[in-house]
Amino acid sequence: MTELENNSPNVYKKCEDRKLTKDDEDEDVVDPFDEREIFDLIRNINDPEHPLTLEELHVLEQSLIKVDNEKSTVHILFTPTIPHCSMATLIGLSIRVKLLRVLPPRFKVAVEINPGTHVSEHAVNKQLTDKERVAAAVENSHLMEVINQCIGLPLK
Repeated sequence: MTELENNSPNVYKKCEDRKLTKDDEDEDVVDPFDEREIFDLIRNINDPEHPLTLEELHVLEQSLIKVDNEKSTVHILFTPTIPHCSMATLIGLSIRVKLLRVLPPRFKVAVEINPGTHVSEHAVNKQLTDKERVAAAVENSHLMEVINQCIGLPLK
């Protein structure tokens, strides 16, 4: 087993679940996506190194999510637990894959490192925004196995 990069990460309390209204549960009511709904879709992604969620590690925060329904865009900033986290690209890919699987195809999803929080943020962001690199990563069966574990899908 490899040694952990961050042996004792800070663990934060999870926020309360959103209270659902009758309109939320009514499939006939059209409602736009908001930051909280996107956060709820990705908050329980597992960290690849620790048995904790990205929310519990404050890698994901609702305040760092922007949604524009008119332009059909979702922009996520995430904060690695340490500035030299080697799992940053994998975490970003996990967030992106999860959203691409659950959001309507009209949405363009951008996932980036929160500025100033990682030593290689430019290189990681370049990988996460390069469609060809993301497509190649999704075609890699070993990498998808790891991503599926992070996003909580059963192994095939």
